[in-house]
Amino acid sequence: MSKSPHAIIHPDAIIGDRVSIDPFVTIEADVHIGDDTWIGSQAYIKSGTRIGKNCRIFHGAIIGGDPQDLKFRDEKTYLEISDEVIIREYCTINRGTRATGVTQIKKNALIMAYAHVAHDCMIDEFAVLANNVQLAGHVYIGAHAIVGGMTAVQQFVQIGDHAFIGGGTLVRKDVPPYIRVAREPLSYVGVNKIGLKRRGFDTQSINMINDIYRILFVKHRNLSIALRHLDRAITDSPLKEEILEFIAKSEKGIIRGFRQVRSDDY
Repeated sequence: MSKSPHAIIHPDAIIGDRVSIDPFVTIEADVHIGDDTWIGSQAYIKSGTRIGKNCRIFHGAIIGGDPQDLKFRDEKTYLEISDEVIIREYCTINRGTRATGVTQIKKNALIMAYAHVAHDCMIDEFAVLANNVQLAGHVYIGAHAIVGGMTAVQQFVQIGDHAFIGGGTLVRKDVPPYIRVAREPLSYVGVNKIGLKRRGFDTQSINMINDIYRILFVKHRNLSIALRHLDRAITDSPLKEEILEFIAKSEKGIIRGFRQVRSDDY
């Protein structure tokens, strides 16, 4: 371990091999840090935090803080950060509450500067939160999803795999996988074709996803009618099953197709 003499590390913290800890870092008891991880100056790692291997925690980040939940009664909960995660400057990431017991950030996630991840969130592999993204409690961010900067996500919202959320938006409804969303109110603006191509999806799969969402968001305004049409029009496949399962499990409801806002809406 390479530790600055100006760092404060509790003797009960478990620090792996080749960990680098910069000046003015504070690490409390009951913290585990995996091999080859770097902790930047003035970062604060709170009790109950588990950090994997080869992570990079940048300056001023506060990792594993108490949940900002009035129901929290100092119960023992955790923050679990997997391997190869990057957390940039001044992020705040809170532990779970008794509801789930844990906040989780999976492998290769990137959380950019000033982002906040609240209690009981789960951020899946290769997800990206851009600068100043604010997640309320119990939010799920799917694998390879990208959330644009200055976006706020309401509690219990689910964002599907490979989704792309435009910057500066308010996310109040669930966002199904593979799509791009933007505007206000948040609306479907197309399939995330560029992202899917970069991740190895073939043209046939992307076209099927596009056909599914054209039925759901463009041809029909009524979701139940669109789902009945979709069941007849699109051949069964794992992609179709995944999208339908996401919609069926949505408790907050999913975002809608774009519509023009009228003056009498206000």
